[in-house]
Amino acid sequence: MTTIHDLDELKGQPHANVFPDAEPKTVRLTLDAGGEVAPHSHPGREIVLYLIEGRIELQVGEETDELTAGDIARFDGDQEISPRAIEASTALIVLAPRSDD
Repeated sequence: MTTIHDLDELKGQPHANVFPDAEPKTVRLTLDAGGEVAPHSHPGREIVLYLIEGRIELQVGEETDELTAGDIARFDGDQEISPRAIEASTALIVLAPRSDD
């Protein structure tokens, strides 16, 4: 069975869990201009962040990159991460369990 969601209709801000209780964990992140998520980590996960709209500064560890709509980033969840919206932004984030391969 296929499960389909419209990201714009998901409840929860800034985080909306797209497929609750499913792996990989998939989250829609929405931030108003100037909004940010405090530094945190997701141990044991590989993370892919796709910026759907807006512009953010993404701090991963000691590195900070600016992403614009259409950009995609992949990084190790063991590092501290902190996104900050330069303008109103929406991202889709996939947090996959790290494989031991």
